[in-house]
Amino acid sequence: MAQALPTRKAAPGFTLFKWILLGPLFGLLLFILPAFLLQLYFSFHSWTVYLGSWWEAEFVGLGMFIEVLMDSRFWWAVLRSLTFASLSTLGSFAAGFGLALLMHRPFRGHGLLYAVFILPMLTVPVVIAYTFEMLLFQRGPINGILSVLLQTDVRVTWLAHPAIAVFTVIMLEIWNWTPFVFIIMLAGLASLPPELDEAARILGASRWRIFREVQLPLLRPVIMLALILRFLEAMGEFPKTWGLLQGGPGSASETLPVYLFLTTWQYFHISKGAAMSYLVLIFTIVIVLAGIRLLRKEKQTIDVIYRKPGEEA
Repeated sequence: MAQALPTRKAAPGFTLFKWILLGPLFGLLLFILPAFLLQLYFSFHSWTVYLGSWWEAEFVGLGMFIEVLMDSRFWWAVLRSLTFASLSTLGSFAAGFGLALLMHRPFRGHGLLYAVFILPMLTVPVVIAYTFEMLLFQRGPINGILSVLLQTDVRVTWLAHPAIAVFTVIMLEIWNWTPFVFIIMLAGLASLPPELDEAARILGASRWRIFREVQLPLLRPVIMLALILRFLEAMGEFPKTWGLLQGGPGSASETLPVYLFLTTWQYFHISKGAAMSYLVLIFTIVIVLAGIRLLRKEKQTIDVIYRKPGEEA
């Protein structure tokens, strides 16, 4: 009869280390718990700053959530956020992946270029917004440089025309977060086993075929991770959009974070803002769960590729 294996107890040092890491997280959760409960209270009660004491607010149940869902302006904000996040994510990924392909093999000046490429990500978003507000002024440096290069008087209204303003913010988002994708994809390229690359070269495969049939399939989990993280961050983008446009011109750049801020802190519809924030939270959780499922699927595919002959699943 087989004897049961003794259970291994965690070392005391490891347990202490684990609680040192988790302690600040639990402390933060306890710190924000009152605000979370207050927000939950507001989402089920109808209250603004003009209605007297908040603890005497009228209970409306799901009324605030229904009001948000019936608000066409909310759905337009959702559409703008999805469009902004999708375009900026694809742009950041294309630029970041391209830079990673160029930089993953060391060469002279590699370190200097690496520092230059990650510099935009280290810049505070609000600083980016106010700096580019001055640069993109109708008679500012950007139009001046374009005028010299094109030998004509360029007076593009980068921040006044709705279509151009949205394009400007998307380009700034791409510039700001391309280094994020660059770092992730550079790490992914560095982790690829060199044996496969060398074997493909011996068999006479071209660089493009090696990239398409060897490197790209192995990079799929890293690509999915970069796209998901970048998309989630872009959905919550607020500092640059607000600093540059405050949701304008008109409502062209009124994304979910901007509309949520306007509803809560400009119009003082506290209860509607609280309900809206919970709906946004649910929407974000759905995206995260879908992303986790995709990552697990990609990991299973990679496990099959690396599985040794005769090894069971």
